[in-house]
Amino acid sequence: MFIAIVQIPMSKRPRDAAVEAATKSAPTYTALGAKGLLKKYYLNGEAGGGGVYLWASEAAARAWYTPEWEARMEAAFGARPVVTYYDNHVVVDNEAGQVRIDQS
Repeated sequence: MFIAIVQIPMSKRPRDAAVEAATKSAPTYTALGAKGLLKKYYLNGEAGGGGVYLWASEAAARAWYTPEWEARMEAAFGARPVVTYYDNHVVVDNEAGQVRIDQS
């Protein structure tokens, strides 16, 4: 698994506005399931907005975060997003009662 964290410097939104915006954009990310997106967690906080994305591979993640994507995000939010990439080799999943080790 591969993780990308996107941070967009912006004001924290009220809960209802954050939920509305996330719900509106969710179909875009649902469709990315076919391109390797496993999960997206929407972020809304004092440090800004963005998301935590779990991808099937680094290649899938990097294929999404293009200069064109960056320009769209900047146009939409008025700030340039920062993307930080991480390899993820071990997951503690307390809901499933498992510790999973990446076998790739």
